[in-house]
Amino acid sequence: MSSFNIETLKKEYEQILSQINKSGQNLNWEEMQDVLKRKGELEKILEVYNTLQEVEKKIKESQEILEKEKDIELISLAEKEIESLTKERKELEEKLEKLLKKEREKDKGIDTSCLIMEIRAGVGGEEAALFATDLFNMYTKYIQSKGWKINVLDSNRTDLGGLKQIIFEVKGDDVYNKLKYEGGVHRVQRIPETEKSGRIHTSTASVAILPKPSFKKILINPADLKIETMRASGAGGQYVNKTESAVRVTHIPTGIVVKCQSERSQLQNKENALKILESKLLEYELSKQLEKISKERREQIKKGERADKIRTYNFPQDRVTDHRIQKNWYGIGKIIEGDLDPIIEELEKSLQ
Repeated sequence: MSSFNIETLKKEYEQILSQINKSGQNLNWEEMQDVLKRKGELEKILEVYNTLQEVEKKIKESQEILEKEKDIELISLAEKEIESLTKERKELEEKLEKLLKKEREKDKGIDTSCLIMEIRAGVGGEEAALFATDLFNMYTKYIQSKGWKINVLDSNRTDLGGLKQIIFEVKGDDVYNKLKYEGGVHRVQRIPETEKSGRIHTSTASVAILPKPSFKKILINPADLKIETMRASGAGGQYVNKTESAVRVTHIPTGIVVKCQSERSQLQNKENALKILESKLLEYELSKQLEKISKERREQIKKGERADKIRTYNFPQDRVTDHRIQKNWYGIGKIIEGDLDPIIEELEKSLQ
């Protein structure tokens, strides 16, 4: 980010301090929480930036000593100081870039602290539904290991306990940037428990990462919505089939349709459906923006689209392969239990 943008953030921070001093008492509790949250975000960025400036100043001073000094011991000390400071500078630059990355996402209207994930069984019948369940369990364990929160919005199970579909909300620090590269078609190769002949089956499940809009970025006109109620379908007992608790919401201008049926309350299903619709509308807007960017950039972004096969979980060979970066990881048992950090870190380096 340019120094101009850093200066912009400094000005915003000064304005927040002035707002707290002058009109803090006039703000309600919710408004004050928003102001304090933003203050904390800016303080993190400016603290790292200021420390980076100090380190660069020290490096320059040490370089000047090398140019002028003739004493061997002092030269040696200056060289060691430059080596240490250069390492610190690199770490600070990486930390600053991560913080500024969040700011750039906000400029797109994305709330990086929240997202909606959708997992659907693909090709492979019941085995695909069981694989979708495995993926959900894998992400749940990873999310819990990070201290993030997960809230299931809707799900549809098969009679054998597999998942036809599950949609859930994830909240936590920088969850969007950590999970956004998980979107795509995931493929599994293994021998299903129901396979008597021992043949290896190939099944798929799709994962969609839907960004959540930042505050007041997506406005939905109630007049643009067609809301219908119906009986829930699928596994779940007799209750769901006897009441019209399921809700289907159609956004007329875009044709986007969302259906929720997992809750017994029609009102709760409606609220969950609107949450999902809000995220899908933001995804729709972002996809339109991608059409305006260069072909080279669009090809890079394409690597994250859910239509592309992105990853294979090969159980017989104990291997997970991410096809976008052509890299393998072994120890599939640990990975399917939520040990995703090595994969996610590599994707962050390669696909940014």
